[in-house]
Amino acid sequence: MTRNSILLIISGSIAAFKALDLIRRLTERGIDVRCILTKGGEHFVTPLSVASLTGNPTYGDLFSLKDETEMGHIRLSREADLIVVAPASADLLAKMAHGFADDLASATLLAGNKKILVAPAMNTQMWQHPATQRNIQQISKDGAIIIEPGAGMLACGETGAGRMAEPEVILNAILAQLATSNQQPATIKALVTSGPTHEAIDPVRYIGNLSSGKQGHAIAATLAQAGAEVTLVTGPTSQPDPPGVKTVHIVSAEDMLKACEQALPTDVAVCAAAVADWRVSQPSARKLKKTGEGAVPELHLIENPDILAHVSHHPKHRPKLVVGFAAETENVRENAAKKLKSKGCDWIVANDVSNSKGFNSEENEVTLITAKGQEPWPLMSKQAIAEKLVERILQHAGKS
Repeated sequence: MTRNSILLIISGSIAAFKALDLIRRLTERGIDVRCILTKGGEHFVTPLSVASLTGNPTYGDLFSLKDETEMGHIRLSREADLIVVAPASADLLAKMAHGFADDLASATLLAGNKKILVAPAMNTQMWQHPATQRNIQQISKDGAIIIEPGAGMLACGETGAGRMAEPEVILNAILAQLATSNQQPATIKALVTSGPTHEAIDPVRYIGNLSSGKQGHAIAATLAQAGAEVTLVTGPTSQPDPPGVKTVHIVSAEDMLKACEQALPTDVAVCAAAVADWRVSQPSARKLKKTGEGAVPELHLIENPDILAHVSHHPKHRPKLVVGFAAETENVRENAAKKLKSKGCDWIVANDVSNSKGFNSEENEVTLITAKGQEPWPLMSKQAIAEKLVERILQHAGKS
């Protein structure tokens, strides 16, 4: 799978520390990051800390004998899919607006032929100053995308607009732009389910589980970045909708089944959602009350539809590849292998949710089980699992 590449320019602002978090989030998603650190930026973060996180050299000198023999300010912009300035100081904004090129950052921006995302950060009076606002308007007119700063307590002690957008906001803007720029005829059409389902007991209570949706959302986003046309059907979760993905929000297992039916036919289905096994047959229309006498209301449970089995045995639109997930706490591989046969899917990702792994965590340890055998994967981030699984899916579909 071809990796996207970002050129990140870090200028002189106390918000530069947020750039380190942004780099971490980008590299976790398999995006190659190269950085230009201005002289001002070096007062807040070091070239070594930046290079340690990116795994690449940090650039800063326009007149470097080594870099400029290779026309570094040209090469850096040409090799990137996207240029991001975060934080963008008032000084660098002024240089961008007026076409200055007296350092590596401004020269690269002037020589660049890629889309530019700009995340300003400065004192509120500097941000609101007419000169800065004129510069922002000119930069936007020239084609840059401005990620507006937030308002709140600033490092100088004043309150107002000027705080650089949070790394997650910038990350989502980057992913959205990459998804747009990567658009091409879809390699495959995919359905992904994610998150938990909530089965109502009464208007305020439900049966659910601890699934965060992180794994399913990561798979959907990675498939989209690989050029797939993706429909994500997700239960209630705090995860943001992945860029470039058609996201359908549902609550119950019955809702999810209907949404999956509407998404078919697809080439691939990845059922990563943790669907509740049971639901209350007759949810109460009113909130159930305690009597104070120790009596507990009886709940009559019935089985929910088995979405993985339904998709695997679909009479008209069975995908060519159906991938299920098996969340287990014991005998993980044995139970998952049984599920592979009983559900009729092609692959099962055996998902160990014991010992704080799996649900609501950032990483997991899984085993890919197919008719050919079992392949244990080491403990890794959920993003890394998504990338490895998508790579296998593309290989199976003959698209990589």
